[in-house]
Amino acid sequence: MNTKVDVVILGGGLAGLSLSIQLKRMDPALHVTVIERQRHPVREAAFKVGESTVEIAAHYFGHVLGLREHLEGEQIRKFGFRFFFSDGVEAIDRCTELGVSKLLPMVSWQLDRGRFENFLGERARELGVVFLDDATVKHVVPGGDGNLHVVDFEHEGDLVQLEARWLVDASGRASLLKRKFDLVADNPHDVNAAWWRVDGIVDPNQWSNDGDWLSRCTPPHRWRSTNHLCGRGYWAWMIPLASGAHSIGIVADGALHPLEQMKTHALATDWLREHQPALATLLDDPRHAVQDFRFLRHFSHGCRQVFSGDRWAITGEAGLFLDPFYSPGSDFIAIGNTYICDLIQRDRAGTPFAPYAAIYQQLIDSFFDNTMTLYRDQYALFGDARVMPLKVIWDYTYYWSVLAPLFTGSRMTDVAMLGRLRPVFERATRLNIAVQALLREWGERNGAASPPQDGRVLDQYLIPWFHELNRALTDPPQDDVSFHARIAANVVLMDRLAAQLLGEARRDHPQIEDFGLTAMLADVMPGEPLLQAPWVE
Repeated sequence: MNTKVDVVILGGGLAGLSLSIQLKRMDPALHVTVIERQRHPVREAAFKVGESTVEIAAHYFGHVLGLREHLEGEQIRKFGFRFFFSDGVEAIDRCTELGVSKLLPMVSWQLDRGRFENFLGERARELGVVFLDDATVKHVVPGGDGNLHVVDFEHEGDLVQLEARWLVDASGRASLLKRKFDLVADNPHDVNAAWWRVDGIVDPNQWSNDGDWLSRCTPPHRWRSTNHLCGRGYWAWMIPLASGAHSIGIVADGALHPLEQMKTHALATDWLREHQPALATLLDDPRHAVQDFRFLRHFSHGCRQVFSGDRWAITGEAGLFLDPFYSPGSDFIAIGNTYICDLIQRDRAGTPFAPYAAIYQQLIDSFFDNTMTLYRDQYALFGDARVMPLKVIWDYTYYWSVLAPLFTGSRMTDVAMLGRLRPVFERATRLNIAVQALLREWGERNGAASPPQDGRVLDQYLIPWFHELNRALTDPPQDDVSFHARIAANVVLMDRLAAQLLGEARRDHPQIEDFGLTAMLADVMPGEPLLQAPWVE
């Protein structure tokens, strides 16, 4: 083992191992060492939470890291997100259901984290990464003014010292560098989570014998979705794992559903019996033996800096974590790792990289803040079967219109293009902030009514423009003119959708505040409504 390396990565989980593979694919001559506390191979299924991926992460793992064969053969193709507005309801087939009836073009996966991280470790070693598992970091001395970073760690009973040009913290919630540099950022998003894994697949189709309901999305079946069971102030997840287990979780606003009500398995089960009795009944089956149970208080956190001109960086949960509702965790790993690789590549080429560290810091802060608006102060909406489906469509549209095409179109580090698109991005941001406020006000005016028992299905697959936004993420990278035009056209689509949402909100509540949308959309040509019945009945 070399005692002087190009890059040392503290943590060999999803973020750290992914980064090591990306670095070696970028530059096979790089000397990369990963120091991981856990002994490998790790346990499958009941290992780590965060099993659902969405479009940016799917593109990153499948295309950027070249892992498509493993994902197709050893993980589960995800059947999109699915939402049931079912608080306190046993007959879920009579509740509003939101999802797709067929697979959308852009692929994503459900990840058995233990299986995936075992594979990542093997792949990293194949590429020449020095991956030291069962190793404990003892001391870190970050370099400055061009000096090397120094890491002391224990491995196989020996105390080892390593010097590195680049130091990357991927230590998860241990947050070694965040703590060392006092980079903790205040985050008022007060949400907690409890989760566990059970044996066997928990099949939502067992909730009904109604042939029409069962045939709405078969094949594939509902169990392959990331299923969300939604109520005011919370949602519960159901995620299948390729090792033959199912991940179950509850995420709740601490003010509406305190963590003390669900911080043991027995308490969480009692809570489900009250709020999601149909899921509780399925889990009573003795074939669904409990594998583990964990909880996390106030899981959302920020970080004042994750990229430095002093050749250090932070990736994954060691720096930032938003909220799991739309599964953005792996997205931010993909984005952060891509910026780290670009900085290291510039340094290797002998070109100035510190100015780019500052630019990428501004960008990731902007992505974090803008994405946080989808979650912060919005949990009270989650049980509203009228407003929440419209919010989900808006949130997807925002993601697929701006951030996702930047990544899948290989434009994350194209500073010139990002500069040209700045006015378009600023408009999208203003639109989103106003629409999120409108949705929140709309839900508050609706009150906390019980979910309607109408058996309504809202099929996203049948919305042509929505389907096309997803499909466009599979296109190869475009030339500058075409890419700019595509993003600009996406934001025009957002204008039209915002105008329709404002109209629908005013139809329900004529005196509702518009949060500046009327002036912002004064010149928008609405055209044919983007959402037809049953979306806006």
